[in-house]
Amino acid sequence: MHTILKSEKKEITIGIDKPFIMIGEKINPTGSKKLAAALQAGNLDFVQQLALRQVAWGADVLDINVGVPGMDEVAMISKVISSVSQAVDVPICIDSGKVEILAAGLMAAKGKPLVNSVNAEEKQLSGILPLVKDRGAAVIGLTIDDNGIPKTPEERVAAADKILQRAVQLGIPAEDIIIDPLVMTVGSDSKAGLITLQTIELICKEFGVNINLGASNVSFGLPDRITINQTFLALAIQAGATCSITDPIKLGSTIRASDLLLGRDDFAMRFIKHFRNSEALREKESGPVTA
Repeated sequence: MHTILKSEKKEITIGIDKPFIMIGEKINPTGSKKLAAALQAGNLDFVQQLALRQVAWGADVLDINVGVPGMDEVAMISKVISSVSQAVDVPICIDSGKVEILAAGLMAAKGKPLVNSVNAEEKQLSGILPLVKDRGAAVIGLTIDDNGIPKTPEERVAAADKILQRAVQLGIPAEDIIIDPLVMTVGSDSKAGLITLQTIELICKEFGVNINLGASNVSFGLPDRITINQTFLALAIQAGATCSITDPIKLGSTIRASDLLLGRDDFAMRFIKHFRNSEALREKESGPVTA
């Protein structure tokens, strides 16, 4: 099953038979005081720098979140999306759980954007899915139900089923629903990574839809997070994940190597190109912008 996203001029395809898609995570002020301050000051040049750097390192899509307390997020999401779209030509992922912010973002985004996200709670389904349908967008479905985050793979599959059924009832094609099986930290639950991997396998078997991850959550609170994230992401790709909201600078090489080893990179051309590009960027960058 293929999910197609579009910017004004560029189209990308997400699918199990396609190269893994990286959704750049850095335009998100959560945990980034520098970006939060830039948004509060209306400094969109800094936002454009983050966009350009992520795309240079291989991001196929850019996630955009403007969640700064006290700020007019409805107005800001439109400004940021317009600014980013002027700087780079990749599809946009609009990141918010609030209907009014998503509506404004969907109006500002060109092409076919991705909505991040909806879950299986009734309020979310009734508020967000109609926006997705009317705009002809795609959407990430989080496996959260009215009782919170399910503890078992089977319960998470049930939440995914509810999202898919409601979406299809509204006329949203199943290929436009990307399920996120949720990744919790193994620092507080040693089985958390395994539960996510099992959920990925079940969702692929039951529905055949594309799978997204916020892979870095798995290592929260632990030392040497990059090693944990790299290993988990490789395991998730093998299990059936097809895209991730992640840092292309830190995890791009792991993703390209996984594609290579799974037979999705003829003659290792994409891996070699990524390696050479990364080496050139490391030499070029001095005092890099970080979020």
